[in-house]
Order: sequence, then structure tokens, then C-alpha cells
Amino acid sequence: MGRTQKVGPAGRFGPRYGMRIRRRVAEIESVQRQKHECPVCHRRAVKRVGTGIWRCTKCGAEFAGGAYYPETEAQRMVKRAIRKALEEEEGR
Repeated sequence: MGRTQKVGPAGRFGPRYGMRIRRRVAEIESVQRQKHECPVCHRRAVKRVGTGIWRCTKCGAEFAGGAYYPETEAQRMVKRAIRKALEEEEGR
């Protein structure tokens, strides 16, 4: 089934579901299908395998992430808190 230039990947829905939802789906799917940076080898080679499962095509690292993005906002906050705690521990 083809895509249209105006709505991209959401063109498969045709006139159904409303424009706002189709735009949101198109935005999420376009970001989800991009290659992302690997947390192990730092190459742009991470692809989505399944819901919440991401794999680096370069080094083979497989990890859990968000359903649509390999790194979620909550995950970033936890990493920041851990890094801050480790820095405080080193400072003592």
C-alpha cells in the first residue's frame, strides 16, 4: 500500500481516524524507524526489534527501552539521579 507525501506513513489509514491522530502516528513512527545511538558503542545503529526491545546492528547489544523511543524521559531522569549520587559519593 502506498504512502502519500502529505501524511507519510499514516497515509495507509486514508480518511479514517481524523487528521490529528494520523499526524501523531506519522510523527511517532518516523522517529521510531530512525537509527538511534547505541549506549554501548555510541554508533547510530540501534533499531527497534519489538515493543520496547532495541538492538544495535553494529555491536549486537540488545536492551530494553521505550515502546517507540530507545530512551524514555523517565530513564533519563533515573540516569541523571544515579550519576549525581555517584559524583556525591566520590566527593566524600
